[in-house]
Amino acid sequence: MMVFHHPHIADSMLQWNGAYFDIDGEHHRVLVYGVGQSGWTDDLTRLHEDATASGSHFIDRASRASALKALKTAFAHREATILEIGCSGGHLLRDMLKALPKARLIGGDYTLKTLHQLAQNIPPHIPLIRFDLTQCPLPSDSVDGAVLLNVLEHIDDHGAAMRHLARIIRPGGQVVIEVPAGPELFDDYDRELLHFRRYTLESLTELVEQAGLEIISKNYLGALLYPAFRFSKRRSQARKRSAADRAGHVQNAIEATSRFNGIGATLMAAEAALSTLITFPKGIRCVLTARRP
Repeated sequence: MMVFHHPHIADSMLQWNGAYFDIDGEHHRVLVYGVGQSGWTDDLTRLHEDATASGSHFIDRASRASALKALKTAFAHREATILEIGCSGGHLLRDMLKALPKARLIGGDYTLKTLHQLAQNIPPHIPLIRFDLTQCPLPSDSVDGAVLLNVLEHIDDHGAAMRHLARIIRPGGQVVIEVPAGPELFDDYDRELLHFRRYTLESLTELVEQAGLEIISKNYLGALLYPAFRFSKRRSQARKRSAADRAGHVQNAIEATSRFNGIGATLMAAEAALSTLITFPKGIRCVLTARRP
């Protein structure tokens, strides 16, 4: 039985019973903590899910495959508690269920409606919690692993978020992080998705190391697609759009690249093989694995 803590609920009145949180005799599928301001909303979750055909976009599939490879290297042969922060539609949680059968999985997100919807479509033995990473309520040394795919760019104080992340990871545990790359390519797509920034591998490495974690591996994702991506971003930067037009721009941009899912998947597979040999100089996203000493 997993035991969770909540500042407004006595521990004796809060238990995870394998399928729900028992709070003073009432059953809750999602444990809710308070949150502050964030660069993410339920509407943005729905926009992304609709535009990517619920996680089937080749970049999203490659992203999850990259994360799974790192997680399997660390946890495939032992029991471990792994927290996904920003679990959204639950696609990576479902992948982890298959790839890491010994793992105890927890899904966390900032948006409450998203979690309630996910609760209807994910196995009930996975606890779901709503919390804010910058004021993380989870106990220190409480999880063996954590994965954050495209989360930190939505957090204004990403330094505080990283310090909490390092705190909740047990010594020897690992984190897998992915963020959008290319600060110079920030455009209306990023503004509409409420990104505070884009990263370089160097800036992400510095952020992670300042939190006290040691880098295991790092690289760019989408390196073979970068020339076309850069061209598209520069063209977008040159065009003036109203705030009302930005949502349509995001959806059109995602749907346009989705039409090349077959070619994109082939290129991403080739890139995955090359990434074991070289560190790419540029890419669409930064990917990094780190451990707590």
